Amino acid sequence: MNKKHSMLFVRKPVATLLGEMEGGERLHRVLGPIALVALGVGATIGTGVFVLTGEVAHDYAGPSMILSFLLAGVGCGLAALCYSEMASMVPVAGSAYTYAYATLGEVIAWIIGWDLIIEYAIGSAAVAVGWANYLQVLIQGITGGGLDPRFVSSPWKYDLKQGRFVWEHINVGGEYITPWFNLPAALIVLGVTVVLVIGIRESARFNASMVILNLLIISTVILVGAAYVRPANWTPFLHREQGWKGVAEGAGRIFFAYIGFDSISTHAEEARNPKRDLAIGILGSLIICTTLYVAVSAVLTGMIPYATIDTKAPFASVFHQRNLPIVATMVTVGILAGTTSSLLVGLLSQPRILLAMARDGLLPLGFFGAIHPRFLTPWKSTILIGVLVALLSAFAPLDFLAELVSVGTLFAFVIVCASVLILRRTHPQMDRPFRVPALPVIAVLGVLVNGGLMFALGRDNWIRLIAWLTIGMMIYLCYGRFHSRLRFAQNQG
Repeated sequence: MNKKHSMLFVRKPVATLLGEMEGGERLHRVLGPIALVALGVGATIGTGVFVLTGEVAHDYAGPSMILSFLLAGVGCGLAALCYSEMASMVPVAGSAYTYAYATLGEVIAWIIGWDLIIEYAIGSAAVAVGWANYLQVLIQGITGGGLDPRFVSSPWKYDLKQGRFVWEHINVGGEYITPWFNLPAALIVLGVTVVLVIGIRESARFNASMVILNLLIISTVILVGAAYVRPANWTPFLHREQGWKGVAEGAGRIFFAYIGFDSISTHAEEARNPKRDLAIGILGSLIICTTLYVAVSAVLTGMIPYATIDTKAPFASVFHQRNLPIVATMVTVGILAGTTSSLLVGLLSQPRILLAMARDGLLPLGFFGAIHPRFLTPWKSTILIGVLVALLSAFAPLDFLAELVSVGTLFAFVIVCASVLILRRTHPQMDRPFRVPALPVIAVLGVLVNGGLMFALGRDNWIRLIAWLTIGMMIYLCYGRFHSRLRFAQNQG
């Protein structure tokens, strides 16, 4: 391997990563284990469970969506153990990007960082679209009418069977119209962005209050809905058309519901005791969310036949169909709180990935590395991401966004599982406050399960992922490799 080629895979020493934590502009360490668990739950319980469950049950898995959640949960659990070890030994902002830089080299780290934009920025847009759907349901339930349909939907929809965008048409009084843009989705993104610029402590408090309300509402869904479950609705258990294939494909699509725990590792620099608290936050939030997901999916498919579930606002429609309008309204309010919390954490995490990349010279430091002197937040990149996500949520359909997020997240999980294996061999003496049990079995299974779910999503999603990563590589080759601080230091040496 020649020098030019090897420099693409130059690794950032773990000692250097830890040393960087001692100087320069740093984020504010204010997050304890409870706050981190709340951030994980807040990010995880959102559009994935409240919106995508309707699509997965209706189109792919039926009642066996319970198995889809369990399969996705296994993949996440394997990745979560690996995340916990990496986060405890390298408690630096950047998540999978930072881990890849220390183990697989700079070019792989860049690819992962670019991939995480799909997970957080595009994922946040998907959450905002789901939030707008439930807002419309709430307004319709209270007033009997709704917002102007031209301002509550994307002008396009994504045809899954044809694999292309088509114009959206809405029936309004017998006349079909094409929506202009999704105004509520854009406004909620901009509102949350303002909260995030103000500060991490205020953001964490706001998120914690939303999480508490969200958990109360989910408990209501489970307890009240269980009384209206008809076991006959679980028969047949598998989707009539998809069968076992629907379980795997449903798990790949529902993976969007699990991405929140990953965001905890992006806040390593803001954790009071990252070597201990990050593992608690990651594993604690995953256990809580998986338990709730299985219970909620069982209630949803047990209350009404899966073929009659509304794919846009499934939980509200289920309670309306069972003549429980008050409960439907309560559930809708809770879902709005939950998706707001999920949106907050997604928009909170993305600028911190960009911050880590900027500190390494792969992005302009003056912009993406700028920390507000008063609020101690990466304010410029937060505003930029907020504006871009607002535009994306205004014009892009939910189903297309959700598919992109799932395949990007699975790819990041595969890399993290591989990174743990590599670091155990290259840095066996490093302090590991949390160690993955039964290594290498857990890490290998993590690669296989999450990689398998990527294949279950189908060819079109792979094409989109490859296209996105190709764009990222062009940016790296034109900018990042010429400004890399690590490459510059090694050349000087």
